[in-house]
Amino acid sequence: MTSANYKVPGNQTNIDEFILLGFTNFNIKIQSFLFPLFLFIYVFTILGNLTIITVATLDSFLHTPMYYFLRNLSFLEMCYITVTLPKLLHTFVARRKIISFSACRTQMYCFFTLGVTECLLLAVMAYDRFVAICNPLRYFSVMSKSTCLKMAAVSWISGNLISLGQTASIFSLPYCGPNLINHFFCDIPPVLKLACTDVSGNEIAVSVTGFLVLPLPFALVLYSYGRIIAAIMRISTNKGRQKVFSTCASHFISVTLFFGTGAFTYVRVKTSNTPDNDKILSLLYSVVTPLLNPLIYSLRNQEVKGGLKKLLHQKGGMKETKLSTNVKSRNNDK
Repeated sequence: MTSANYKVPGNQTNIDEFILLGFTNFNIKIQSFLFPLFLFIYVFTILGNLTIITVATLDSFLHTPMYYFLRNLSFLEMCYITVTLPKLLHTFVARRKIISFSACRTQMYCFFTLGVTECLLLAVMAYDRFVAICNPLRYFSVMSKSTCLKMAAVSWISGNLISLGQTASIFSLPYCGPNLINHFFCDIPPVLKLACTDVSGNEIAVSVTGFLVLPLPFALVLYSYGRIIAAIMRISTNKGRQKVFSTCASHFISVTLFFGTGAFTYVRVKTSNTPDNDKILSLLYSVVTPLLNPLIYSLRNQEVKGGLKKLLHQKGGMKETKLSTNVKSRNNDK
């Protein structure tokens, strides 16, 4: 497989497209299993997170700081998985598994923006739970509407600015071949390997950025959940303690999975892992985490399930009312 090239001054050849290998180096039986699996994961993730957004928006009972951040997270997860999975599915069926230079740059920018934003947003959500459980009487004064808006805005703006700087730096490097990316999307480590120059400075910058947006927010998450666990242990009834701990434990597992795999990839840019292992690690934070979000925050959340049932009953009641109105109208015509 070859790529289209164009000439630039100085007898140097820069590539204008990359080839995304994805999982097509696996045997055909594995590929035939992976395609429907990833397609199902994508559809389920989109529908699940869209359901959370719809329920939390339409049910006035869920207009609280927790569900405001949850709507932000669900929207982010929908975008996050859309940045990578459709292109991955395309590599299974397309003969030319290419992505243009500009499309690769855009994909990296969007993916990195959403990843950094999620790190910050998860830290904010952990703080929200800490205030709710440890300082319930001051919860709505501390987590006011303006405070929630500012926290969410800072997360999104910071993600965009950090990603913009990193992406601009990486794609200002010369890429003169080869152009084969042994990954399923334009992630930073495999793209840097293709640069035709010394990238040690970029690797240090990525590691420093990774440390700032992964271990530090995760430390805030650990602190918040440490205080939450201490508060849980003071709950007198076993039933109440078990209910709060069950919800927080599932949240913490998802957060740990995201931060742990992300830190291993970006804090340690130089790694002895094989490309296939890197792909699996990337799947954990780019595909599995968005998949877990609707499972953790809806199927295990009685308030979301209650809101969904309420909306379904309201919709069913509206249909019955409309049907009854139509029947009465026909009878009057007769």
